[in-house]
Amino acid sequence: MLIELLVLLGFGCLCGATTVLFGFGGGFITVPVVYSFALAQPGNALGAMHVAVATSTAVMVVNAGSATLAQLRSGRLRRDYLWPLIAFIGLGAMLGSFAATAADESVLRWLFVAYLVLTIADSVLRKGFVSRGDDARPRALGGLTITAGGTGIGAVASFLGVGGSVLTVPLMRRKGLPMADAAALANPLSLPVAVIGTAVYAFAATGASSDSSHLGYIDLVAAAALLCGSLPTIAVVRRVVGRLPDRGHAIAYLVLLTAALIAIVLR
Repeated sequence: MLIELLVLLGFGCLCGATTVLFGFGGGFITVPVVYSFALAQPGNALGAMHVAVATSTAVMVVNAGSATLAQLRSGRLRRDYLWPLIAFIGLGAMLGSFAATAADESVLRWLFVAYLVLTIADSVLRKGFVSRGDDARPRALGGLTITAGGTGIGAVASFLGVGGSVLTVPLMRRKGLPMADAAALANPLSLPVAVIGTAVYAFAATGASSDSSHLGYIDLVAAAALLCGSLPTIAVVRRVVGRLPDRGHAIAYLVLLTAALIAIVLR
């Protein structure tokens, strides 16, 4: 058990770094590692993938909230891109969270894989993500993107427990924003997904297990270990965000998505 906790602590540190640098908050780092942790627990009455997704959303509440405060102080949060998009993301999050609690375990896992594959392919093949171009200027979000797009982002993100950064970061890149600003916006835009998802998952599995280490589907031990690593890391990494070359920052984002894809497929 000690080894598993140390592994979670280490991944918590990685999670904290990716929260600040890429706006992940949890998701692609925590889902694979908590999935493995849940599988290793004897007599676990709850589905491992459901536990992984639920624990990811709980960790995301704290990480995304902490990073949002840090980014607000740095002046990187562009409020014209936050509202009203964040409200429609919250609406979609309610729909996606309830759908996820009823989803089959294997379906949830392979949808997570498909989500990663499509995102990586789209970011590599379509112009505007890896390189902004010398004449790129920020452009406003359209009405359809805010309403239908925001609702879709919230639904998909809460269903898979990934916070939405994998959709909001590419979206902001294509609107001409620097990678550092796109990643900064991903944190507050992930908060409604994380808060709503956590509330739903906390009560969805009531009575399914008498294990005091769980709150509904949320594994409290895994969440605590991850946060012990992530919160100090967020405090350190926020001091260097914005110093990375824009193109290198974008490529690193895609590399991390690919690593998460390999981890969940091999498991």
